[in-house]
Amino acid sequence: MMQPSSMSPAPPQECGGGPAVAAAHSGVRYVTFNQDQSAVCVGCDSGFRLFSLNNVDKLDETFYEGTLNNVVIVERLFLSSLVVTVSQSSPRKLSLCHFKKGTEICNYSYPNRILSVRLNRKRLVVCLTDSLFIHNIRDMKVVHTIKDTPSNPKGVCCLCASDDCGYLAYPGSSTIGEVQVFDAHHLVPVITVPAHDSPVAVMAFSRTGERLATASEKGTVIRVFTMPDGNKAFEFRRGVKRCVTINCLAFSSDSLFLAASSNTETVHMFKLEKQRSSLSSDPSASSIGGTLSGSGVGGGGGVGGGASGDKAGSAAAAAGGASSWIGYFGQAIMESASFLPSNMGEVFTQGRAAFHARLPVVCSEAFNVCAMAWINKLPRLIVASTTGYLYIYNIDLGENGDCVLIKQHRIDGGGAAAAAAA
Repeated sequence: MMQPSSMSPAPPQECGGGPAVAAAHSGVRYVTFNQDQSAVCVGCDSGFRLFSLNNVDKLDETFYEGTLNNVVIVERLFLSSLVVTVSQSSPRKLSLCHFKKGTEICNYSYPNRILSVRLNRKRLVVCLTDSLFIHNIRDMKVVHTIKDTPSNPKGVCCLCASDDCGYLAYPGSSTIGEVQVFDAHHLVPVITVPAHDSPVAVMAFSRTGERLATASEKGTVIRVFTMPDGNKAFEFRRGVKRCVTINCLAFSSDSLFLAASSNTETVHMFKLEKQRSSLSSDPSASSIGGTLSGSGVGGGGGVGGGASGDKAGSAAAAAGGASSWIGYFGQAIMESASFLPSNMGEVFTQGRAAFHARLPVVCSEAFNVCAMAWINKLPRLIVASTTGYLYIYNIDLGENGDCVLIKQHRIDGGGAAAAAAA
C-alpha cells in the first residue's frame, strides 16, 4: 500500500504537572468522536468546537461556540445539527441544541451530576453515579429509568450506534468486572456478562452491536464478547509490565479491528480474527512478531503459523514444526501453558497487538480517545487528546508493526496548521 509522506519520528515528549496544568496549557476539558467517527467534539474552557474528519491535511472546524464556559461534555448526533452539552457550572443540567440555528431545543435537570451522555438516532442516555435515564430522542421524553445501579463514579457505559440495535452496556458491580446489557430500544434486559475480575473501566459496541469490547481498571487484558449470547470471542493482552488506564476502545466500521488508547504513549490495534489452530511446519513461514491474530476462544488456541502450517495440520506441526527451534519452542509453550495456573497460562495464549502507534506527547493525566476511519480512501488511525492535539496515522493493513504519524492538528483553538513531530 502506498503511504503518504510521513512526519519525522521522534521520542515521546513528557507533559508534566497533572490535570490542572494540562488543562491550563490546552484549555480542552473533553474530547470524543461522534457515533461513526466522522467528526470530533471538543469541550473547552470557553465553549466547544466541532471538527469534521474528511481530509488528512486540513481539519475543518464545523462550528465554534464561545459563550458557554467550562464545557465538560459535548456529544454530537452523527453529522446532524443536534449537540448535547453539559457545563461545569451546571453539572446536573443537560442542554440539547441545534447549533446551526443557534437555538436550544430543550434542557433537563437530573438528581445529581451528569457523568456521561450517549446517543443514537432513537435514544439519548444520561448516566449518573447510581442510575441511567433513557430518553426518546424525538421528543426527549424519559421512556425508562434504570435505578439503583452499582456505584459508577466515572459514568462508564456505552450505547450501540445502530438504528437496528439499541444495546446499552453498564457496570453490573462496583467490585468485579460484571457488565449488564440492556436493550434501550425495546426496554428489556438482555444479558449479564462476567467480563473481568476487577471493575470495568471502558466498554464499546461494534457498529452493528454484534460485539462488545471491555477492559478493566487494571488495563492489561481486553476482551471481546459476542452479542446477545455473551460468549467470549477474543482476548488480548495489552501489556504485562504495568497497569494503565485505558481511556477508549473503538471498533473499525467492519468490526475486524479494535483500537485501544490509554494514558500512555502507545495506542494498540488488534485484529479480530480466529487464531490458527496449528503450528507451521515450514520454518520459513514462521517469524517472531509476524502476523498476529487475536486469541480466538474456541478456535483451538494455537500459535498462528503460515499457509503451509494450515495445510499440514496439527500432526504435521508436531513432527515438522518441532524440527525447527521456532516450531519446537512454540509447541512447548502451548503445551506447558495447560499445566500453569490459569492466570499464568492465559499470558501465553492471549493475542497481542497487530499494530502500534506512538503519541509524540506523553501526559499521564491526559485523556486520549481513538477511532479508525477511511480518510482520502485510505485507512487511518485517529487519536484526539485533551492535550489539545489530534493525530492521524497511516495503517498499512498488509504488514504488522508501527503506524506512521502523517499529520497532527490543533483542536484547542491554537491554530489549524499541523506541526512536525520533532
